[in-house]
Amino acid sequence: MQDPSRLTACDAARAIREERLHPEALMEACAARIAAREGAVRAFAWYDAAQAMQAAAVAGPGALRGLPVGVKDVLDTADMPTEYGSQIWQGWQPRADSACVAGARAAGAVIIGKTVTTEFATRKPGATTNPHNVAHTPGGSSSGSAAGVADFFFPLAFATQTGGSIIRPAAYCGVVGYKPSYNLIHRGGMRVMSETLDTIGVMSRSVADCALFVGAVAGIDLGDPNERPSRLPRVGICRSPSWDLAAPETQSLLEHVATRLGRSGAVLSDHMLSAPSDELQAAHRIVMHRESAHALGWERAHARSGLSAGLLQNMESGLAKTPGEVARAYEVFAATQAAFPAGMEGLDFLITPSASGEAPAGLASTGEHSFNYIWTSLHVPCVTVPAGTGPTGLPLGIQIVGRAGSDKVTLAWAQWVAAALA
Repeated sequence: MQDPSRLTACDAARAIREERLHPEALMEACAARIAAREGAVRAFAWYDAAQAMQAAAVAGPGALRGLPVGVKDVLDTADMPTEYGSQIWQGWQPRADSACVAGARAAGAVIIGKTVTTEFATRKPGATTNPHNVAHTPGGSSSGSAAGVADFFFPLAFATQTGGSIIRPAAYCGVVGYKPSYNLIHRGGMRVMSETLDTIGVMSRSVADCALFVGAVAGIDLGDPNERPSRLPRVGICRSPSWDLAAPETQSLLEHVATRLGRSGAVLSDHMLSAPSDELQAAHRIVMHRESAHALGWERAHARSGLSAGLLQNMESGLAKTPGEVARAYEVFAATQAAFPAGMEGLDFLITPSASGEAPAGLASTGEHSFNYIWTSLHVPCVTVPAGTGPTGLPLGIQIVGRAGSDKVTLAWAQWVAAALA
């Protein structure tokens, strides 16, 4: 058998089920990889190798039995600190698991550690690097989850998205990222910053792994994305209102992907989002910043010096909006969500960039979410799959977008796209 840390979650689960691999052996392989690479990648906010091995030794039954899972550090864990990427909460120990972590444990998963997030999953980046080139960002805010999956620290990880915090880092690090339909995974025990936007999702190294993971955690049937579809898809090529921000490699990527899908039999057409999508970026900013300010009301009042200047500035901009501007932002959300299904008439899914380009150099920024905020605002499922590399050899991803509630179908089409690009 190959190095167990390199197995996909589905392959590892199968090997454990067939008693060809023991959970302790899988954890030992992951721990060895972490020992060799964590000093450079810095994916963990908290990790205890001995505790992880003990948990693997007593892994319970279930679909995720023995599979190591990284947990973004905005999700509460009863046996590990949860600091939300903030110095204010340094050393904080919750008494209970978040709902998604409890669900993963109930399905037999082993929580290996807490992964680095930006400050409250919003602004100030952590120390995590991109494992493909440590001089570049892994993206954010789910930085440690993306880097850890990419560098074989763990096969599965929880992530969250308010703007582009699942899809963008997954694309930057060359892994699969799945942002489910809004509220598909229960948010109990998550440090919610935006009630309207925050969505829990996952990262892995295959689309089928995502389906296995979320299906087990949420208690739903997401099928087997590897099953061959009964027909060929009808695909909308969506450049989106952010197209002017697409780097040359992203512009070329979308054309290349369209060509490959066409050769595989897909029926392709250009797709434009309907009004008021042109107002959506401003609306997203208002809602995200205003709701974050409310979520951090205690910190603003009692620990303001512990908040970064950038986060304070964003929250103050949200609070400064007039009641009319705020009301209009929510109206734009509602109108765009209502118009989206009709705009998808005759299409199975959309193809659109996962990010504006390769992961930027440096760690001061995690990139921007110009190709992500639209789909988060629409509450629709999105999957990014690896789609080659850019001019400096860093990964690129392509994003598959479906209708709200169509997660099982969207995952199946995402696997079809991944296979067409392989």
